[in-house]
Amino acid sequence: MRYLALGDSYSIGEGVPDAGRWPVQLAARLRAEGVALDDPLIVATTGWTTDELSAAMDATAFAPPYDLVSLLIGVNNQYRGRSAADYRQEFRRMLERAIGLTGGRPDRVLVLSIPDWGVTPFARSSGRDVACIAEELDVYNAVAAEEVKAADGHWVDITGLSREHPGLLAEDGLHPSAAQYTLWMEAALPTARRILA
Repeated sequence: MRYLALGDSYSIGEGVPDAGRWPVQLAARLRAEGVALDDPLIVATTGWTTDELSAAMDATAFAPPYDLVSLLIGVNNQYRGRSAADYRQEFRRMLERAIGLTGGRPDRVLVLSIPDWGVTPFARSSGRDVACIAEELDVYNAVAAEEVKAADGHWVDITGLSREHPGLLAEDGLHPSAAQYTLWMEAALPTARRILA
């Protein structure tokens, strides 16, 4: 079976070895459990917003249908001060594209919530209002969760994990460490198992 992971720095694993990325960890764990799943095709780059991911997808030669598609996108929209209303429209289009890449099966799409980068040393040292970051990300995540539910996809909330474990970071003091990604993988694992069963 084949797995496509769409996203930004959180999917490409900025600052961690390839094996530490949460989609790679997820595929490895599922294989260890006997699921015949390839390594993920990851279409993600640090800094991408929803529209930048969409543009990259336009330039990617996909080979659908994929058995599992994960989506984690939006933190850079929030970072750049874009509105939640714009995010809703762009996220909905991204979700529709993700569903299309499964051959029209929303039950094979797994969406992770946006973690809270406001708990990181980078955020504190940059002079940003960390309470405002948290509030805005909560709004973004509520929007995404609504869209995923309406589309009959799967939603996994990992935002709380990012807030509970703020010290599990890569050397840059912003991006998650492989240990943080393991927590996300473990949160997504039960849903991924059901999708691929």
